Amino acid sequence: MKKLVFDYVMKLSFSDAVTDHRFQLRCVPASGPRQQVVDVKVKVLPETDLETEHDGFGSVVMTGFIPKPHTSFEYSVTGIAFVDNDHTQSEEFKPLYNYDSVLTVPGPTIEALCKNCREKLAEEHKTGDSMATASEIMSQVFNAFTYTPGSTTIRTTAEEALEQGTGVCQDYAHAMLAACRDLGIASRYIAGLLIGEGATHAWVEIYDNGRWVGFDPTHNRLVNDDYITISHGRDYRDCVIDIGTFSGANVEQRQWVNASVHEQVA
Repeated sequence: MKKLVFDYVMKLSFSDAVTDHRFQLRCVPASGPRQQVVDVKVKVLPETDLETEHDGFGSVVMTGFIPKPHTSFEYSVTGIAFVDNDHTQSEEFKPLYNYDSVLTVPGPTIEALCKNCREKLAEEHKTGDSMATASEIMSQVFNAFTYTPGSTTIRTTAEEALEQGTGVCQDYAHAMLAACRDLGIASRYIAGLLIGEGATHAWVEIYDNGRWVGFDPTHNRLVNDDYITISHGRDYRDCVIDIGTFSGANVEQRQWVNASVHEQVA
């Protein structure tokens, strides 16, 4: 088990004042089967009241409204997560994770990867082993991609990303989800934080023997206690960290994000 201190900040700068700004945040890690989260503090500027609830996947959702003119928007979330993968608790199975989502529908490139996986597993006499299958998929996805920021968008599908062979963690996760589901493994998308400094991260969990087990295809490794889960769903669309609308004419916006996670050793 590790005690991880996290600090996530997002800042938006607008080229002109905006009004009637409505926003939705999925930025708060929640306690769950593999982590306990305490001392969470959320701050939003300009200050406004926040409504908090849980969505259908159990993720924390916060919504707010800023009617007055403002040229910047900022939120931060801090807290402590006690992460213990070795003692992950069981969860009830949800059949929806067996099925393709909009961003994970397989095409010829995904199907070719699955064919390679089947052949490799058959050679090693591991057909039907969910963990071995997921490991093989992860390895092949990792080798098929070159990590290239800016080469994809939030609307890029798993098939499109794998076909071009470039993308970021979201694309690696989508490609692995598509292959897992095509090979009969229930799997879900995870948005979260990884120890160190940078941005948010994304990975995959598969359902095996009553528990969800994490695989990180971007780094080609099993998820360990260095990872904090924020939200989960069928694909990226269920786990958008922040989204909003506002009123303003020809307004341009610039975003700055920083995620910091460090282990606190007593």
